[in-house]
Amino acid sequence: MLVYAFNWKKLSISAALGYRWDGKRSRLWFQTQPGSYNDARLIAFVRDLKKHLRGQAAILIWDGLPAHKNRKMKQYLESQRGWSQVETLPGYSPDLNPVEDLWSNIKGQELANRCVAGLGEAEDGVSSGMDRVRQAKLPFSAPRWALFLIYRVTLLCEVQ
Repeated sequence: MLVYAFNWKKLSISAALGYRWDGKRSRLWFQTQPGSYNDARLIAFVRDLKKHLRGQAAILIWDGLPAHKNRKMKQYLESQRGWSQVETLPGYSPDLNPVEDLWSNIKGQELANRCVAGLGEAEDGVSSGMDRVRQAKLPFSAPRWALFLIYRVTLLCEVQ
C-alpha cells in the first residue's frame, strides 16, 4: 500500500521542438518553472527562444491556452512581426501537436508511478526525460511538415 499526502504543488513546462526544413537537423529546448504559465512567463520563454534562434524567422502556431489569447500577448506578438507570424490550431487538437507525444513519453517513463518529495525532484525527472529523448531523437521523427513545435505554442522555422 502506498501512502502519500497529496498536497501537490505545480511544475509547468514549456518546450520547443525544432525541425530544419529539410529534416536533416532537429533540436529540443525546454524550460520548467513552479506554478502556471501566464502571458508574462510565456513571453519570457518566447524571448529566450528567439535568442536561441539567432534571428531566424518563425511561425508561431498556438493552441487554446488562455495566455495565448489575451491582450498583452497579442500586443507582444504584434511587436515581434519582424521575426514571427502567428497561426492557431483548431480547438482541442492534440493529435496535430507532436509535442503532446513528447509529454506522453516522459510521463510514461521518467514520471510514471513517481511520488516526489518536491518540485525539484519532479524537475529532475523532466530533465532526465528530455535528455533521454534528445539522445534517442524520439520527437524528431515527426513528419516533414512539422518544422517547429512548442508545448502550448508551436513554432515553424528553419534550424541550422
